[in-house]
Amino acid sequence: MTANKALQDHLSKLVATHGVLFTKLHQHHWFVKGPNFFILHEKFEELYDEINEHFDEFAERLLTIGGEPFSTLQEFIDNSSISETPYTKEVKQADMVKSVLEDFGILVKDLAEGIKLAGEAGDDITEDMFIGYKTEIEKNMWMLEAYLG
Repeated sequence: MTANKALQDHLSKLVATHGVLFTKLHQHHWFVKGPNFFILHEKFEELYDEINEHFDEFAERLLTIGGEPFSTLQEFIDNSSISETPYTKEVKQADMVKSVLEDFGILVKDLAEGIKLAGEAGDDITEDMFIGYKTEIEKNMWMLEAYLG
């Protein structure tokens, strides 16, 4: 099965974005400090596990429809919708959560674009993947916003 080039390119961009986001969530998991350490340490781990599942699903779906996912760290950095953020100074817990919310907001926009592209390509399987995942990310955003109060 071969999809159109725009959908393949979009899936590859999502793979790159997930590579960067996976690393950023690990960063928060490793470096979180403060009174909500246990809650956030566990939540960031839960989130990077979820991101990793979709990271792999998108790469495998891309291969299924005839594309080739980005697969190097440099390709991830160069093609991600979100930016890498080196950890150079202590980051407050709330700022870590806000960072995740910002990245998830970008991801939601990417998924909306993917839904459109997959629909135009008649690829209901990829479209369904994007819709379900967008729902998950939006729920996580709601929970993180509630955490921040």
